[in-house]
Amino acid sequence: MKQLYIFSGLGADERVFQHLDFSGFATTFVRWQLPIEAETIEQYAQRITRQLSAPKPILIGVSFGGIMAIEIAKLIDSEKVILISSAKTKQDLPIYYRLAGAMGLHNLLPATLLKQANFITNWLFGVSSPAHKRLLKQILQDTDPVFLKWAIDKIARWHNQVRIANVVHIHGTNDHILPFSSAHSSRAIAGGGHLMVLNKAEELGIVLHQELRT
Repeated sequence: MKQLYIFSGLGADERVFQHLDFSGFATTFVRWQLPIEAETIEQYAQRITRQLSAPKPILIGVSFGGIMAIEIAKLIDSEKVILISSAKTKQDLPIYYRLAGAMGLHNLLPATLLKQANFITNWLFGVSSPAHKRLLKQILQDTDPVFLKWAIDKIARWHNQVRIANVVHIHGTNDHILPFSSAHSSRAIAGGGHLMVLNKAEELGIVLHQELRT
């Protein structure tokens, strides 16, 4: 049985995958840990690999989880890496993220502001149903502010240029956080937003199962 290690998005957990069916696979949801002071993304990835014990697993990551999956794939031998609403290298990030990271502008955003759920965050994440808005609000409230600030810094200053050979990149055409035009993805989900794992689960599930069984 194939082993899947699944990485949720920034501060999120397995709740975002509630509409996806992973039956038929051995599935482990990787748990985020609080970063150590001044810890690099490479050092953090090394620490997270302690949760992975199966040989040649499939790594699945959403958003920041995809970035971490890439970093971990640089450390271990994996069968495949599947990115959802994420990035393979720094070139997949929009130029304004990279500029903000270079200038340190992202550090001006207080964590309390980033944890607030409102019509702007709903639009950014692409959620519209009352249930998905409530879930997003819960996830933002549950996200540790220390982890949130650290992870945003690591995204804005991500310098990875290593191209993992066995990567499948699935991206929504209506992603407002990581625009489709920057993503250079291999599989597109029409109309999918940043949280299409929730509201485009049927279409995404078909693509996922195609990739998991090949």
